[in-house]
Amino acid sequence: MPPDAPAPPAVTVERLVVERGGRTVLRDVSAAVPTGSVTGLLGPSGSGKTTLIRSIVGTQKVKSGTVTVLGEPAGSKRLRSRVAYVTQDASIYPDLSVKSNVAYFASLYGRDRRDAAAAIEAVGMHDHAERLAANLSGGQKTRTSLACALVCDPEVLVLDEPTVGLDPVIREELWAQFHGLASTGRTLLVSSHVMDEADRCDRLLLVREGRFIADDTPAGLRSATGTEDLESAFLHLIRAQDGSR
Repeated sequence: MPPDAPAPPAVTVERLVVERGGRTVLRDVSAAVPTGSVTGLLGPSGSGKTTLIRSIVGTQKVKSGTVTVLGEPAGSKRLRSRVAYVTQDASIYPDLSVKSNVAYFASLYGRDRRDAAAAIEAVGMHDHAERLAANLSGGQKTRTSLACALVCDPEVLVLDEPTVGLDPVIREELWAQFHGLASTGRTLLVSSHVMDEADRCDRLLLVREGRFIADDTPAGLRSATGTEDLESAFLHLIRAQDGSR
């Protein structure tokens, strides 16, 4: 690749169809997630966000289409230490301390205690490293889950509604961390159903009823819809979609 050529997308989804329980959840969707960016996956609950995320990390059976991550088929063994997934519910052991939780995940990836300590420091949990996970607040549990994911030094980080239920200050701090990670070349895909988080993203994938209704930057989306804010842009696209049926 020439020195000035743009990096290939970190994630490419092509004509993906997923059915669950006899219902089509994702309907022939295609998209690309740029490398080194924070891409927001936004839409109402039940729109297909989590199913798409599970398809990207390789835990979802798909009916047709392809998902490629870092040039490999999603779920490939070679991606295990290159892609990290933070679920909506904190994926930590409540009877272990923050330090022990992160050290455990570090051991799974052949990392050492210094890597675990660095991950804890990176998410601002150093002062709480000895606390049991069961005694942490919601925001602290999210940060600990993030540290467990970061300890393998992933190239792609997928987060399923990581800020749900958190107070505005913690949300602000987490988004600052997400952009800090992207500035180092990591790629983040962050799902949310809260439209006021859309402006924090470099790019947006808006999903409704299993289909993408937009794939654009926040500024591009406002310009294309002639609206002042992204919630209005989303409503404009919904009305346009309903009107075309």
